[in-house]
This record gives sequence, structure tokens and C-alpha cells, in this order.
Amino acid sequence: MAQKIANQKNIKMGLTKKQRSWIYSGTFFTVIIVLFIFNNSDYIFGHEELNGPYPPNYVPAAQKTSALAPDFSLATTEGNTLKLSSLRGKVVIVDFWATWCGPCRKGIPDLIELKKKYGKQGFEIIGVSVDTETKDQVVPFIKANGINYPVVYGDLNTYQQYGGIRSIPTSFVIDKSGKIIASYEGLMPITTFEAHIKKLL
Repeated sequence: MAQKIANQKNIKMGLTKKQRSWIYSGTFFTVIIVLFIFNNSDYIFGHEELNGPYPPNYVPAAQKTSALAPDFSLATTEGNTLKLSSLRGKVVIVDFWATWCGPCRKGIPDLIELKKKYGKQGFEIIGVSVDTETKDQVVPFIKANGINYPVVYGDLNTYQQYGGIRSIPTSFVIDKSGKIIASYEGLMPITTFEAHIKKLL
């Protein structure tokens, strides 16, 4: 009798407790899958993100383009002004970074090495600092790490011209004619940049 009552308690609307558990689990995972597809439909089905228009000359990360690099004139850490267009005729990497950014700090030795190796062959790097509250740490950081290329202080207009700079490091490879030929979000291996440099010099 007790076993019969126990069996009746485990049955609800014609389903056992185990069957109901399967149904609940299946429903849960179905909802998760539907939400994932909905939230990523732009990528899955190949549509562009519906975030409104991008700034002028925006270059999606890691895509090649022939867009002219937006010119800028920014203050250097040495108290001068550096204009990007003044480097026309050189291969340039514009690297957006910050002192507090781990991946940026990890990639700086590679940039230093590239400058040493190709700096006399018509190659330059411009480090664009996005430090705000930590701006006073930029010069000490440069000295402590032996950065051998010019560093400038970025501003909002420059960030917007280069696509909003959604993450750092973000780097742009610019050819001798001033055109962006590739851009990358995140830390990249030195071989990626070196391949571009060798081809463009």
C-alpha cells in the first residue's frame, strides 16, 4: 500500500518525476539555444551589426582595405606635435595602447624589436596612449620599458576616426602612400606585423 501511494506521488499529469525532469531540461536548453541564435543572428546569417553607421574611414579589425588613414596631429610625450601625414613615404604601425593594459604591455617588446630591426629602412611606429586617469604614468612607463618609438596622447576625435577603438591594443598597418592595409584588435604575434613590413618596405 505504501509503495502504491509513493508511485502515485511520483506521477503528475500522467508523467513520472524523471520524465518531467527531462522535459524541463529540454525546455531550458531550447530557450538557451534560441536566445543564442537571436543574439548572434548578425554573425550567423552574415548580416552587419545594427549599431548605426561607423565613423569615417572605419576599418574592421584584421580586414584589408585601401582606405586612407585618417590624419591626426597629436602631442607627443616629449612636448612636441606629431602629424601622421608627416610620415608619408614610410610604413607605419599606429598602435592604440595604455599603461594599464596587460596585452599592450606584453606586445610592446615586439614593437621595440620591430623598430630596432626596420627603423632605418623606412619603418615607424606611433604609440597612441589612451591613458586618462593614468596619463602621468605614461612617460615613466616609456623610460622603464625602453620604448624607442614616438608616443602621443590620443583624443576622442582620433579614437572616433579610427573606428571608436573598442578594445586595446588595436593596431593599424599603413603603407607608404598613407593607406590602411590591415588592422587588428588584440595582441598579435610579431610575425603578423613583420610579414606586412617586409612586403611593404
